Amino acid sequence: MTSSGEPRRRRRADAERSRAAILDAAVRLLRQRPDAGMEAIAAAAGVTRQTVYAHFSSRDVLLVAAVDRISEDAVAAMDAAALDEGPARAALLRFLDASWRSFEDNAPLLQAAPTGMPEDGERARHEPVTERLARLVERGQRAGEFAPGLPPRWLVAMTVALGHAAGDEVGSGRMTTTEAETALRTTVLRVLGAAEGRPDSHDRPDRA
Repeated sequence: MTSSGEPRRRRRADAERSRAAILDAAVRLLRQRPDAGMEAIAAAAGVTRQTVYAHFSSRDVLLVAAVDRISEDAVAAMDAAALDEGPARAALLRFLDASWRSFEDNAPLLQAAPTGMPEDGERARHEPVTERLARLVERGQRAGEFAPGLPPRWLVAMTVALGHAAGDEVGSGRMTTTEAETALRTTVLRVLGAAEGRPDSHDRPDRA
């Protein structure tokens, strides 16, 4: 190993920490101020505007990276919800709660994201979510908790589409977040052929 190896590793580690700090600051700020510019994000991160541009060539590039970050956080929340454990119906409600909480926390940032983001990136973001949901749906069908006969991927696609529709209703002001969440939970349960009616209180994850 050359004598320059260690300094290079330090510079790389410093650059990675700087990028992470900028991304953290961007997510925090854009949740509150979706119109915040690069200078405001730099100030929130405690770096110069030039440093931000050294890591992210444009505001749109930074916004896409911020969406990637909150997508990763949402998947981590789903994993923490132990979707492979317990009755599938209760696990489905935990999945919906985790995904809806991510939407509530990040709605302004998501609305600020550039339109027409690359399709490959969108698929990569959604795949970890749809894979977890597909396993859950298949488990529920095997256990007789969800409707048999319909392809699991179709039920996954319907669930995702309903989630987007609920988010759109909130974004347009036609529904409150509470109304949309309740409608989403009830409709998804019906689509998957789970128990009809309003979910029991013990099914709702603790939000304390």
